[in-house]
Amino acid sequence: MAVVNRLDCYSDPLDHYSHRVRLVLAEKGVDVEIIDVGPGQCPIALAEANPYAGLPTLVGRDLALFDSQVIMEYLEERYPHPALLPAYPQEKAKSRLLIHRIQRDWCVLVDRILARDTDEARRVLARKELRESLSGVSPVFAQWPYFFSNELSLVDCCLLPILWRLPVLGVELPRPARPLLDYMERNFTRPTFQASLSAAERDMRQERLCS
Repeated sequence: MAVVNRLDCYSDPLDHYSHRVRLVLAEKGVDVEIIDVGPGQCPIALAEANPYAGLPTLVGRDLALFDSQVIMEYLEERYPHPALLPAYPQEKAKSRLLIHRIQRDWCVLVDRILARDTDEARRVLARKELRESLSGVSPVFAQWPYFFSNELSLVDCCLLPILWRLPVLGVELPRPARPLLDYMERNFTRPTFQASLSAAERDMRQERLCS
């Protein structure tokens, strides 16, 4: 009898880094068990697989991966269809640079806003910076259906979980950011994006969900 290499994904149901991995898994149709891990929890299997006991963590037979970007790159190579990175090295490198910029420019601000130890003045400043930075990049989405791409990519899988959380972050985009708002609306209704959401994430935009 063949051994089934089942995958388990230990995931924080509120965290955008876990969400990006769940989105890649959904886009690729990977058969995986999503295991929600709440604050202060650490299942024994997670502690055994990940020395930092951090999330997300992907576990399978002879496999234990942590760090969201490492997991996404593994999934792209292990499950190449549909491709979420360009085929050519130069274009692939450009996509990785965009992911790096999302991390440096936006993820840092998101993490600062959500951190419990951030004082209110720094939180307000981070909200303002995030709103202005996202608004500034909005014209890109008037030229491309996805982030500098004609196809959904790992770049979008990093960006969309941030955009989904804007209400929780206290960030409201202005009307001139219409191209970005349209991009959000198109992608939030994708069946794969809907499948990637945890129950807690659905509550963030309950009024926006399709019946």
